[in-house]
Amino acid sequence: MPVVVVVVVVVVVVVGVVLVVVVVAVVCLIVVVIAAAAIVVVAVVAVVVEAVVAVVLVLVEVAVVVIVVVVVVVVVVVVVVVAAAAAAAVVVVVVVVVIVVIVLKVEIAILVKVLVLVRILVVEEI
Repeated sequence: MPVVVVVVVVVVVVVGVVLVVVVVAVVCLIVVVIAAAAIVVVAVVAVVVEAVVAVVLVLVEVAVVVIVVVVVVVVVVVVVVVAAAAAAAVVVVVVVVVIVVIVLKVEIAILVKVLVLVRILVVEEI
């Protein structure tokens, strides 16, 4: 039984990593568009960022602490690039980072619950 639980956790982690990489690619593409766009386009970009945040919220539920580190590093790099490009784009990216960090706190809580469940199952198996 513990082997099955470990396999399930590994599959969830791998799927989460792939999904987060896709989301990070989409976020990077949006940031490039924001940097190239005029301030008038910021209202339209806000709608797109809102959709990306909704996708991130869904994907983060299957992520783990390793994914948190990857997302934070990529977002920090994106924030640095955007800061050089346009101040308005930096504001939008910082809001996305804050939302992602808040959501990742929830993910960590879920991960802790899964690890407690795995521990209980292992103890019962022993």
